[in-house]
Amino acid sequence: MAFTAFSTGTAKEQAPRRKSKIALLLLLPGILYLLLFFLVPLVALIATSLQEPVPFGDFGQYQTAFRWQNYVEVITTYGDQIIRSFTYALLATIFALLFSYPIAYFIGVKCRQWPLLQNLLLVLVIAPFFISFLLRTLAWKSILADESFIVTGLKALSLMAPDAHFTGTPAAVVFGLTYNFIPFMTLPIYAALERLDTRLLEAGRDLYAKPATSFFKITVPLSMAGIVSGVLLTFIPAAGDYINASSRFLGGSSTSMIGNVIESNFLVSLNYPAAAALSIILMSIILVLVTAYVKRSGTEDLL
Repeated sequence: MAFTAFSTGTAKEQAPRRKSKIALLLLLPGILYLLLFFLVPLVALIATSLQEPVPFGDFGQYQTAFRWQNYVEVITTYGDQIIRSFTYALLATIFALLFSYPIAYFIGVKCRQWPLLQNLLLVLVIAPFFISFLLRTLAWKSILADESFIVTGLKALSLMAPDAHFTGTPAAVVFGLTYNFIPFMTLPIYAALERLDTRLLEAGRDLYAKPATSFFKITVPLSMAGIVSGVLLTFIPAAGDYINASSRFLGGSSTSMIGNVIESNFLVSLNYPAAAALSIILMSIILVLVTAYVKRSGTEDLL
């Protein structure tokens, strides 16, 4: 009996070990992928951000060093672009949320009894993904050009000055960011609202709760996970966007964002340490803001 109990205990101890080894083997491809395509490039980026020019070397030649002054220089030189990037991203995220929540609520809650209409509206939300990001932005550049019917109509109605321009302004950049990232905001919110138990809304009405009270006390809290996901999916890429703010699209010389500066330093000026330092600064600020936002919203499980 004692031998049997000992054998049973040993088998129970070995079973979790075998399971842990199997789990480790299953996780190994993902771990190797992250090491190869995330950790290694990140270390290379940090090393590049600390490089210094080669003495008497050719243009664009740098050597390994620990020149932390690169970070100070890019912050003092491009501080306006850094602030502008996060300001534009914040405004675009707010506008995208204001537009997307009613759309997601209508599709996820109001259209449940009409599955065909619900699927059709979902296709319309996803449809922009079938067109290139560049083409969509370029199309809006033509639509909002000075000779377009929209701008000429606004000028005819005296809503714009005769010599005013829309493209090349901060409003055009925020508009482009908002438009391009609305699907990223809508889909997570829809996914949360689609699972919403409408009986809770009926219970709120039975308890004489006003529609606004039911919305803010029931609907919004239950869809908070979708809101947080949508905000992250919108704010993070919008802060690093370099297409909408480019003078070749909706932006101008005074609307450049940190993405445009990184692109210019890397491809034009060949100032690789400055471009790498700006990338590290961008990632660090986003990481701090996202962590604070998620903790503030009470959805730490999303991290």
